[in-house]
Amino acid sequence: MKPLIVLLSAFAVSLLITRIFRGNYDFYFSARTAMSVMLLFTAMAHFIFTKGMAMMLPGFIPFKIQTVYVTGIIEIAAAIGLFIPDFRISTAWLLIAFFIMVFPANIYASIKHIDYQNGTFEGSGLRYLWFRAPLQILFIVWIYLSSIKY
Repeated sequence: MKPLIVLLSAFAVSLLITRIFRGNYDFYFSARTAMSVMLLFTAMAHFIFTKGMAMMLPGFIPFKIQTVYVTGIIEIAAAIGLFIPDFRISTAWLLIAFFIMVFPANIYASIKHIDYQNGTFEGSGLRYLWFRAPLQILFIVWIYLSSIKY
């Protein structure tokens, strides 16, 4: 829920700021800005809630802690890449692939009732997945429309 709030809030603030300083709304720029802010916000979780995020990875994945750190760094790099014109489209496609690749961790976390913030098995379970699946689709569509199709 928090990433959605961050995404929509950053989008609204960015729209307002572009309206004030440019005289018009720049929906694509504001959408990329919002996605970047959201990615930076979620990347922080990789470094703050490392243990709980590592619990989201199935047992067969080695180097769980390192994987959590690397995916956090990927999110930071993607947040920057969306603003580099020569890398915007490739970053967007890689982000789409990234969101697809990390979704199984969300499925695993919901099945195992993982609360990544507390590092426990007392999470909301499948209710989390009912929210997360549409959210993941929204992120993918958001990236596609703001960075590839525009």
